[in-house]
Amino acid sequence: MSSKISQSEFVAIMAMMVATVAFSIDSMLPAMPEIAADLTPDAPNRAQLILTAFIIGMGVGTLFTGPLSDTFGRKTIINLGAALYILGATLAWAAPTMELMVVARVMQGIGAAGPRVVSLAIVRDLYAGREMARIMSFVMVVFTIVPALAPFLGELVIGIGGWRSIFISFIVFATVSNLWMNGRLDESLPRADRRPFRLAALWLALKEMMALPMVRGSIFVQVIIFSLMFTSISLIQPTFDLIFGRAAQFAIFFFVIGIFCATSSMVNAAFVIRYGMRAICTLALAVTTLATALILALTLLGVEGEVYFWCFVVWQTVVFYQMGLTVGNLNALAMEPIGHIAGLGASVMGAIATVTGGIIATVIAQTFDGTTLPQIIGTLALLVLAIPVLLWMRRLDRPTGVVARTD
Repeated sequence: MSSKISQSEFVAIMAMMVATVAFSIDSMLPAMPEIAADLTPDAPNRAQLILTAFIIGMGVGTLFTGPLSDTFGRKTIINLGAALYILGATLAWAAPTMELMVVARVMQGIGAAGPRVVSLAIVRDLYAGREMARIMSFVMVVFTIVPALAPFLGELVIGIGGWRSIFISFIVFATVSNLWMNGRLDESLPRADRRPFRLAALWLALKEMMALPMVRGSIFVQVIIFSLMFTSISLIQPTFDLIFGRAAQFAIFFFVIGIFCATSSMVNAAFVIRYGMRAICTLALAVTTLATALILALTLLGVEGEVYFWCFVVWQTVVFYQMGLTVGNLNALAMEPIGHIAGLGASVMGAIATVTGGIIATVIAQTFDGTTLPQIIGTLALLVLAIPVLLWMRRLDRPTGVVARTD
């Protein structure tokens, strides 16, 4: 690392890069009602597409940004991603229709994959072992706090300049973080260490991964989990607003839920060595399934008012909390047999889980009818699909050996 930058400043730059995605999604939540009223008044559910369009774009970008940075250098790909992100934000700011807004948000998502993915590669370039883990832990603290704070920031920006001003804040955020990175951080991947980009390598990695039962199972369950998360993110604001009449309190509740759920990763770290990754994933999804069945029963019984609202908040907290107990463990299980293609494998898994989860969440979110029932039924159906796969994964032997290399 360059001598002109301290470790604290390096962590701050990396955290700002990683936070791009959370800021771009969660700060939009308070703007959803105004966007729906302005761009799609006859079909307000379509406003949720601005969230899932970004997510799908990010998933597509995730597939390519890591390998491209291995070929052209880390800073080059971050800069190109930032330029595409800013262009997408500019188009979204000016978009007169929902169709153009969705296209612009897909573009933003693809661009955001650059700083999000490549910043982690930079950490791997410069640190190793426990020191890398220490740096990543600092970065992830910011990653978990930003989603909780983003709705507050979104409300502030929207209150000053209207909902379109949120896209100006995205432009400012990306510009500042990119100028900071370029001015203070040297390229972390020397030209001598770069590798040619080959689509054939991605295809071979995909075939190799899909031939392994543990990898297939992990990807399937991750798709389910990402679908749950994206569905909840898409519907939580309209649920607070249209069902419970608590739009003014939404940012506060989202902040409290986010901060509490940030502890899930620490809980996982404390117990994973003793109980194992598969057991923790199974328990987390089993508890989430039970909580979903209970909230469905309350809904069908016609429970309303304050009691139902607080039960819904607890249920949503459970859905978000299980993310910290499952995604990291599932990734670790899938990466065990493909360590020799870890970079490509991570890109492929991230892309499949994000894009497919975004598509499923879009379908569920579009069924929103002014009640919580579509979300609850969709969530329960997904969980019922995931539990048997997790139980099957627990019976698989730990993988041994590897197949032919693709690099």
